[in-house]
Amino acid sequence: MSTIDSSKTNAASAAEALPQPSLLRRLLVDRPEMMIIVALVIIVGFFVAMRPDAFLSGINIRNMSIEAAMMMFLAVGMTYVIITAGIDLSVGSVLVLSGVCAVLVMRTIGVDHPAAPWVGLLAALACGTAWGLINGFFVAVTRLSPLIVTLASMGIALGIARLLSGGVDITGVPRSVVNTIGIGRVMGVPAIFLIAAAFAVVAGIVLHRTRFGLHTFAIGSNPQAAERAGIKVRRHLVMVYAISGLCAGLAGYITLSRFASTTIAGHSMDNLRAITAVVLGGASLFGGVGTMFGTSVGVLIPVVLASGLVIIGLPSFWQEVAVGIVLLAAVLVDQWRRNSRNG
Repeated sequence: MSTIDSSKTNAASAAEALPQPSLLRRLLVDRPEMMIIVALVIIVGFFVAMRPDAFLSGINIRNMSIEAAMMMFLAVGMTYVIITAGIDLSVGSVLVLSGVCAVLVMRTIGVDHPAAPWVGLLAALACGTAWGLINGFFVAVTRLSPLIVTLASMGIALGIARLLSGGVDITGVPRSVVNTIGIGRVMGVPAIFLIAAAFAVVAGIVLHRTRFGLHTFAIGSNPQAAERAGIKVRRHLVMVYAISGLCAGLAGYITLSRFASTTIAGHSMDNLRAITAVVLGGASLFGGVGTMFGTSVGVLIPVVLASGLVIIGLPSFWQEVAVGIVLLAAVLVDQWRRNSRNG
């Protein structure tokens, strides 16, 4: 017994002798979402100090919540993909294509038909999911690079959307969809925000509390080990990209409800914003790391930056510059974080 007690004492002494991680390391490496919260508070504080009347106005807060909610749909799917060490550059184009297909279907059966909103939703979801399955097939089965596959499908999806619409935005969204979702509110809170929040919660439960989510992390950490453990890696990757496509399809339908028409030219930066949000939220581009809570916080950074830059009077082109800079900074932090873990 004395030998065992002595061993425990020595182990405890050795643990106490180890250097404790610094606050910076705990924020950046162990709890990256906390760093994002701190960064968000600093950014908000800066814009509040510059233009408190405009930035904190009810209209601006409502617009930022809607923008963040719409981006959240894409970021949810991107979170799954990035955790598997993949990437999906096609989400913005799939959003556009799904919206175009939904409008065309609703116009075909009649905008005033009672079933039009539901048929349009099914069309958008089916279009997005089908495109995600195609991406997943080429990534998982043919083993092509996700970057190349989704870059090619990004151009193809946008081209098809323009062919179907004639290159112009088309209308044909039922008024009930616009009133209940696009401009609808529940106790003063935008309906789009509530839908996105509920969607993120469900996606987070699936990611962190189910076998599907566990397999997603396992594949991102080590696909060879996951396959040896009995996980059907190829099938799972196809399903992950299908989820990303489904999220883009849902985002396309939500976009229709907000603008009452397609917005073909308005989503060229959506893929970068979604990737930025996920990486800012602590997910690693090398796979195996990520949280839905972190993504939810990360979504707010590009939205707050874009709104704040407009309020202080900078041209809208600076939004693209800011998003690019933030993405580069997030990737550098991700690289540093990975090296720190390995060290």
